[in-house]
Amino acid sequence: MLELTKEEEDALDGKHGETLALAYRVLVAIGEASGSDKLIPIEWAHLSGVNYNTIGDAGVDFLSHLSSDAKFKVKTTVNPMGFDFDNVAKYGLDDEFIKKQASIKKSYEKMGAISSFSCIPYEIFNVPKRGTHVSFAESNAAIYANSISGLRTNKEGAFSALASALTGKSPCSDLRDEQNRKPDLTIRMKVEAKDELTYGMLGYFAGKVAGNSVAISGAGRLDKRSCKSLCAGMGTSGRCGMFTLEEGEGEKIDFDQKELQNIHDELNTSEHGDVITLGSPQLGLEEIRDLSGMLKGRSFTKQCMIFCPRAIKDQIRNLGYANEIERAGGEILYDCCTCLSPLIDKDEVDSVTTNSVKGAYYLRTSNEVDVNLKSLKRIINEETK
Repeated sequence: MLELTKEEEDALDGKHGETLALAYRVLVAIGEASGSDKLIPIEWAHLSGVNYNTIGDAGVDFLSHLSSDAKFKVKTTVNPMGFDFDNVAKYGLDDEFIKKQASIKKSYEKMGAISSFSCIPYEIFNVPKRGTHVSFAESNAAIYANSISGLRTNKEGAFSALASALTGKSPCSDLRDEQNRKPDLTIRMKVEAKDELTYGMLGYFAGKVAGNSVAISGAGRLDKRSCKSLCAGMGTSGRCGMFTLEEGEGEKIDFDQKELQNIHDELNTSEHGDVITLGSPQLGLEEIRDLSGMLKGRSFTKQCMIFCPRAIKDQIRNLGYANEIERAGGEILYDCCTCLSPLIDKDEVDSVTTNSVKGAYYLRTSNEVDVNLKSLKRIINEETK
């Protein structure tokens, strides 16, 4: 039975306004369904439901109405939008889409959200101390927070994270409970060739077979690109919200070359791509630096869209990385990412080359284009000259 404080009861009863009452109704319903006995404070909420492609007209109207009197109670950051306002004119998007996206942006900012428009908040903001409770609706960010940063969050839905942003509270259940953070399944990594694509497919496999938390042995040391790819792949295919890089107790299964090939066969539907997309999750400073170095003296042979958070724009300009990438023909876009992007139009593009397992999944299921899935190293070797 969920027990509320007097303050929480009053808010639920509407004594602090209908918006807070609605937010508490959402949290109470989730808490009761998940067996929570209380609500606990959070310090940070990261919201999804920012791209017009994901929330549609109903979402636009809801946020507009909500922002007329609602204010976020804790630090609140937001996921990517559908495009970069700085260069949207060159992509010929529908004026109605642009108008609705602007309305969503305005609503979140009016409620006090930081204009991050990024799916990698753990890279562009200071992360609080280990053990801190947050509420992250972006799946790769939730998994990264639990597994790497030592924070505590469930894989929140759009409404639960929004309710947490408005109240500063979340139900104490699932991965907020220490017992549920212990993996009961170990995946033994048996693939020798390890790059970010391999780890993305490992994550995709883990998401399919694991529960709340999974142990992964034999993975070796992960660089930032591979770690993000693992988190994104895992967040795409199932409910698993956390991993540890060690052998755990309980059942053990292997991720070998056969399983790797099965995942690749599922996601790879084309032998070539008309365009290249890099950035799902968005590329951070370290990855942009690496990409810039890989492109020295080379140029893309086709359009390449590279998605980054705006927070690193000045840094990559000042360090010369952006100039090198643009010299090579790369288009750097901020505030958006590969997933659910209206910039990839199935009427104009048949297939897309990407190194992102998450990007591959959404390009196929949402944009309805074929996918040529290969590692960044292969993309540079085969798609530049």
